[in-house]
Parts: sequence; structure tokens; C-alpha cells
Amino acid sequence: MESFFLEYGNLLLRWLHVIAAIAWIGESIYFVMLDLSLHAPKGEQSKKLGVYGEMWAVHGGGFYHNQKYLTNPAELPDDLHWSFWKAYTTWLSGFGLFMLLYLLRADIYLVNPASPWEWARNMNGTEAGILAVAFLVIGYNVYSRLCRIISPTVNRDGLLSVAVGVMMVLVAWLTTQIFPGRAAFLITGALMATCMSASVFFWIIPGQRRMVKALKAGEKPNPLDGAWGKQRSVHNTYFTLPVIFLMLSNHYSFTYTNEYAWVIMSLFIFAGAVIRQYFVLRHTGKNDLRYPLAGIVMLALIGWIAAPAPAPAVAPSAQTSQTQAAVTVDQVHGIMTARCTECHSAKPTQPGFAAAPAGILLDTKEQILLHADQIKQAVASKYMPLANLTQMTDEERAVIAAWSGK
Repeated sequence: MESFFLEYGNLLLRWLHVIAAIAWIGESIYFVMLDLSLHAPKGEQSKKLGVYGEMWAVHGGGFYHNQKYLTNPAELPDDLHWSFWKAYTTWLSGFGLFMLLYLLRADIYLVNPASPWEWARNMNGTEAGILAVAFLVIGYNVYSRLCRIISPTVNRDGLLSVAVGVMMVLVAWLTTQIFPGRAAFLITGALMATCMSASVFFWIIPGQRRMVKALKAGEKPNPLDGAWGKQRSVHNTYFTLPVIFLMLSNHYSFTYTNEYAWVIMSLFIFAGAVIRQYFVLRHTGKNDLRYPLAGIVMLALIGWIAAPAPAPAVAPSAQTSQTQAAVTVDQVHGIMTARCTECHSAKPTQPGFAAAPAGILLDTKEQILLHADQIKQAVASKYMPLANLTQMTDEERAVIAAWSGK
């Protein structure tokens, strides 16, 4: 029953997380589009009122007239719309999922027995969990420090962007050395999402509140409050597509089980950023195809790196055929029963699993044959069993590798 409630909690949190993320990202993308699509006001009255830019739009059977003021609107209503709860809800629900899925079973999901560093291999679950959370806290503080040191008055944001890019490559490399691949991708994405949400909490909203307070007091707002908020909002825009990929990456083991997983992760981050840059420029009327082309090149490079090495083109020998024929589904069934059905069963016995992951059942020979290709891929990459919890041996992996799948 406990496993069921954990699974149900996972479902509800994931649902909330996805809904909040859609709302936050959608609103963010909309405001970027709006901000970059503004035109100088044509009416004299608007100019007198201090309108900085305006845009007319049609949607849902109605017409909308958006106007932007910088820091000097003629009046400021009490029912001013604020955009922050979507960001906070996304992060809080995401961290709740991280606790439920990773921190509660850190010994399985966060300890990497294949790490090249002995201290990382020897961590227990508690230590790995603390280190994972520390990545989020320290990572955000490093990012924020870079912003304050390199571009404190928002005058060197190009150099700052390079520094943040280098930081993310370093994070990608470190996480893949310390944590299992799937967790490494997730933690990197969680760090970027933490930077996004923390920027809203510590910089964007406080700056806006100070500006509103000054305006209501009849004072001139500090222009840096607006500049700092804009800086962090721009960063959030370029983080968006990479974070979405990193949150989805756990479904695609070829990305994080690869020898060059940190390179694949870095390329996805930069590909997402340059593709987003194309759409940002499109809002200003520029159609610079170099950016999507660069993104496509990086995605193609990822495909080349991640693709499995082709088998040598040799005629099948009698010995090869005999080897494959010698491995029967009965042998594979025995290995699955010993190593895999604790989780992949109609009635899992592994604590924390109320149902088989991804709905893959391996109780019977028929079910094993149905998932033959997935079994061979997951076992060959050593993605399964997770953290080799059931101690599958290299000999058993070799048997599955030699199995024809029939």
C-alpha cells in the first residue's frame, strides 16, 4: 500500500509540475514575444502619457492593444498583475518529485558504482543526496555571483553569457562523473531550473516591488532594478529549451549511458539556446537562419556521437549461429527472474515500486520476447538493472548479448 501511495503521489506531483511549467514557460515566451514585437506609439496622446511601445493583436475573436511603459506610467492600479507563482509552483513541485523519486532512494538512483572517482563510488545514499542538493544551492550561487561580478550594471552581458556557458559545460562534466547518467542529466536540468526560479524570487520580483513602491511614493525608480530583472529574464529565456530536454532525457537512455554523455548534454544545452535565439530574433523581424542551422548541426553531431557502433559486416558463421541458437529464451527468462522481475513484474517486490517501470513486464517468456530489443539495449548499456541493484554479472550480460531475441 505504501508503494501505491508513493506512485500516486508521483502522478499528482508530476501532473502539477507539468501544468505549472507549461503556464510559466508559456507566459515567459509570450512576454518575450510581446516585448520584442512592440512598435513606437503612433498616437500623440500615447506619447504624452509616456508609452514606450505598443502592439495590436487579434486572438479568440477579440482585439487587444498592448502598451508598455518603462518606469513612468501615468497611473498604477492596485490590481497590478504579477508573474511569479507559476515559477515558484514549477520549482516546488519539481523538487518534490526529485525528493520522491531520487532522494528517498538515493542509494539506488544517485550512487554511481561506475564513477571514475573512488570517493564517488563509495558514497552512501545520504551523502549522494546531500551532494545532489548542494549542486543546486552552490550552482545557483556561482551563477548569481558570475552575474554580479562580470556584468553588475548589465554592460557586459555578452561576456557573462560565455561564462555561464562554460559553467554549464563544467556542471555537465562533473555530474556525469559523480552521479549515474540519468541522475546527472536531471540534476543539471534542476540546477538550470533553480537558477531560473531563484532569479524570479531573488531578483526579478524584488526589483519590480521596489519600482512599484517608488512610483507610488512619487519617486524615480532605480533603473538598475529593471535592468537586473531584464538580465535574469533573458537568461531564463535561453535556459527554457535546454531545461525541457533535460527533464525529458530520462526516457532516452542512449543520451546518458553514452561514454560522452557530458558532451551530448552540453551540445543539447547549446542547441536549445541557439534555436531559442532564432525565435527571439524573429520577434524583432530578423530571419537569421544561421541559428537554426547551428542547432541542427549540433543535433546531428549528437546523433553521430550517440549512435551505436555498427556491427562488422561479415557473413554469419556457423559458430555465430550456433552461439545464438545456444542461448534460449529459457536462459534469458532465468536471468530476468533473478535480476529484473523485482521491479518488472505484475507484482513488484522491490520497495518503492507499485507497478512495473514503464509498464514493462518480464514475468513470462512471452513478455520477454515482446521486449527483446529493449532488454538487449538496456542490459548492454548497463542502464539496467538500476545501479546494478540485483548484481547482474558480466557473464549474464554476455548471455543476453549473444541471444538472438527469439
